[in-house]
Amino acid sequence: MSRKTGRNGRWIGAFLVMAGAVAAGIILAVLRTDTGAPAPTVVAVADRGEVTRDVATTGTIEPATTRGLAFGVNGTVASVSVRPGNRVTKGQALAALDGTGAADDVSDAEAALSEAQSRLTEAKNVSVSTTAGATDCARPKAAAARPCATRGYPDTGGDPVLTAEQRVYQAAHRVEEAEQALKGTTLKAPIAGTVLAVEGSVGDHAQSGSTFVSLADTDAMRVRAAFPEADAATLLTGQPATIMPAGSDGTYAGEVVQVDPVGTSDGTLVRYGVLLSVAHPPSDLLVGQSAQVEVRTGHVDNALRVPSTAVHDVSGDSGTVLVRSGGGLVERTVTLGLQGDEHTEIVGGLAEGDQVVRYR
Repeated sequence: MSRKTGRNGRWIGAFLVMAGAVAAGIILAVLRTDTGAPAPTVVAVADRGEVTRDVATTGTIEPATTRGLAFGVNGTVASVSVRPGNRVTKGQALAALDGTGAADDVSDAEAALSEAQSRLTEAKNVSVSTTAGATDCARPKAAAARPCATRGYPDTGGDPVLTAEQRVYQAAHRVEEAEQALKGTTLKAPIAGTVLAVEGSVGDHAQSGSTFVSLADTDAMRVRAAFPEADAATLLTGQPATIMPAGSDGTYAGEVVQVDPVGTSDGTLVRYGVLLSVAHPPSDLLVGQSAQVEVRTGHVDNALRVPSTAVHDVSGDSGTVLVRSGGGLVERTVTLGLQGDEHTEIVGGLAEGDQVVRYR
């Protein structure tokens, strides 16, 4: 093969490569700008499509609700039915005190109530009889009839029925208190969840009001994360998020539910705390597990867009692009919309199909 033939073959090969790039919508550019800017490498076509912007960080998974459960009375622990890590259902008994004394108090209070109710019935019967007698005495009688007593019901110095009713009310209140005290000897789960901690064991003395079992609502999980201030400025409640737990192949939808108004500094960066909900969390999520978080802070559909690497000299909503025109490049000022991670929205200065230079 002659040298001329070899050179022709190389030119043909180069032409085919160029033709393939054109067919793919990306054309190799071999021009250099006169302004000394970095050499352009490829030309891209302004098209229409989605423009998105995300911010990312790492957070920690935690339950949305944590309850500290305490006995309602003091007493000696008689049983503990759970331990940390156990899943429990709403209403399930978790631990109990020796309730013998509390049960006796309920019986005594119920007996006192029964006696008070009997006294009230008796007082009402006496009242009815006294009232009937006074009514009968007040009717006109023959002159020979015996005169009525000058004193009697209701002028007796008090109301026996009212007094009996007050005693019934007091006795019923004591029954309620005793029953509540008995109920307070048993810890029951107010929600379904996972036991995080148990603070005592059988035989220990439990103090009323002191947390004995910590319970987490793991059916409603959230992620606590911190974003640098530059990213936090773009965060708003309600923005969609993607949660990727460490060690898991799954990703889960989430949403920003809180952005702290005050940041904290680690000496280098100021970060703002953010809480994100996790929609339909799996049962194997662990409290304290780390997770990668991505929050979508901007989204535009069907936008006129160019690669973000094609836009330079950005100032506010203005920037410049190098547009292929004829055989050279023309610098053009454009108006920017959403400046996304991969693409930037162009709202003025370019038309669909324009070819712009992007840099590596």
